[in-house]
Amino acid sequence: MKNGLTWKQAVLFFLLAAVLAAGCAKKQTVKSGDVSGETASSATPAPGAEAIGETPVTEAPVPKPGESTVLAARAAEAGVAVTEEKPSRFTDVRFDFDKADLTEEGKRSCQVVAEYMKKNPKARVTVEGHCDERGSAEYNLALGERRAVTVKNYLVSLGVPKGAISTVSFGKERPVDPGHNEEAWAKNRRAHFLLK
Repeated sequence: MKNGLTWKQAVLFFLLAAVLAAGCAKKQTVKSGDVSGETASSATPAPGAEAIGETPVTEAPVPKPGESTVLAARAAEAGVAVTEEKPSRFTDVRFDFDKADLTEEGKRSCQVVAEYMKKNPKARVTVEGHCDERGSAEYNLALGERRAVTVKNYLVSLGVPKGAISTVSFGKERPVDPGHNEEAWAKNRRAHFLLK
């Protein structure tokens, strides 16, 4: 009986160790229910202290449907985070480099979301803030949060209840385009809408 108990304890120990080891690989994201965006703006660098040219974070390749693992591995070798974005029924809001201000086109995208939310009062939306690969991870998390909060505040000004909107920042961790040029960066500077 004592040998059986020791064997069970050993199996339990190894299972526990495996679970703990697998649980340590999660990435940090910033979630916010705060409308003010104060926590995001506190990470703004000093004038002239721009953090550009940092090497992007490398993640394990996750091939998109129809993409070979060879292509995903090549992208990972190049230092690209290969991700698959959840589709949205709404157009992403695009931002200029290092900005969190809404453009006229961005306001039009938000107005479409606001109309939908007002017609569907039980609907909930998460606004994801994203950045291009330039700058540090910390700076881009803060910038992504400012972008998401800007969109949230504009939706609230259009009559969407605050409680129906949540925000999250992924910074530069989830690029929609893995390229290293202005065209790719412009696509990655965005706020993405996900209905819950």
